Amino acid sequence: MKANDIPTPFYIVYEDKLRRNLELISKVKREAGVNIIMAFKANALWKTFPIIREYVTDSTASSLNEMQLGNEELRGNVHSYCPAYTPDTIGQFIAGSSHITFNSINQWKRFKADIEAWNAADGNHHVSPGLRVNPQCSVIETDIYNPALPGSRFGVTADMIGDSLPEGIEGLHFHSLCESDSHALAKVLDAFEQQFGKYLRQVKWVNMGGGHLMTREGYDVNHLIQLLKDFKSRYPWLEVIMEPGSAFTWQTGDLVTSVVDVVENQGVKTAIIDASFACHMPDCLEMPYQPAIAESCEEATDTIAYRLGGNSCLSGDYVGDWYFRKPLTAGDRLTLKDMNHYTTVKTTMFNGIQHPAIVFCDKTGECSYLRRFDYNDYKTRMS
Repeated sequence: MKANDIPTPFYIVYEDKLRRNLELISKVKREAGVNIIMAFKANALWKTFPIIREYVTDSTASSLNEMQLGNEELRGNVHSYCPAYTPDTIGQFIAGSSHITFNSINQWKRFKADIEAWNAADGNHHVSPGLRVNPQCSVIETDIYNPALPGSRFGVTADMIGDSLPEGIEGLHFHSLCESDSHALAKVLDAFEQQFGKYLRQVKWVNMGGGHLMTREGYDVNHLIQLLKDFKSRYPWLEVIMEPGSAFTWQTGDLVTSVVDVVENQGVKTAIIDASFACHMPDCLEMPYQPAIAESCEEATDTIAYRLGGNSCLSGDYVGDWYFRKPLTAGDRLTLKDMNHYTTVKTTMFNGIQHPAIVFCDKTGECSYLRRFDYNDYKTRMS
């Protein structure tokens, strides 16, 4: 089956593009001597995990469901971080994780005894506890994606720690980037060392979080590798962990839709598609940003401007404008680019809109369904 034979809407993931990213991530991991783990919050298409397992098996989870998915499908170590654990969940997190990062000193004090009891009872499965810290430094311009903005609920600042880390803490975790380059990491790393460097003799590992978009075209991979090597030379006893989200599946897949109608109101043309920004591309409205469309072109004197509207009843379910050389008509296919990372994991069933199928395209161009959705998926989610 070829992509053109598949009815819309559908997400499509390309094996060759996925392997390209994984090979680059493996290069950084190998040459810098760090552990790079996959974040489920960006990618949870578990039927592609047999490919990912060829390169990376460790993962980061922020919920019990993500942790279970890591243990079942990636099968390596799971590094868990949750803003707040509860007495009902902490035991399951401990049993299923290799590392657990606590968001506050209060959380560590509350559950320290649980970690220590587990480690004392099971010598074959040591759980390494860490503390998330906030270096109060970030280059992220969109507040909704900035974990280090003033008043953030994530991590503790150096003034909250005092002269030494709480007893028993084995690692530090910071996360201040979002689809950022290596020079942004250098800036954050400098702030981290200035504020938390005095504690590094007390720990075994440092997790530099996510946001390292090393697979984006133009990213200075050599600078990243040297930056990490230099950090490790200053602190040779530390294991360095990175957990990029978007980098694993950046530019590996699209959302293929069809125009179902074209409407015009007060001179504004809107092509209504058989998908929804609100339901199937929520970051386009949250961030917001305008995705590339393969069939569109640059604005010119002879082009036609269209908004794209989702097929839901939400008034704000539209983005635009894009430009096309020919008028759009019902049945035209439109390919919204780069709709894998942080997209397939964030979809909803709002309004009962048909959820796009998920399709895998192998290296030969042959396609197969990973998942198709129907009425039962909508109905059973409601009750």
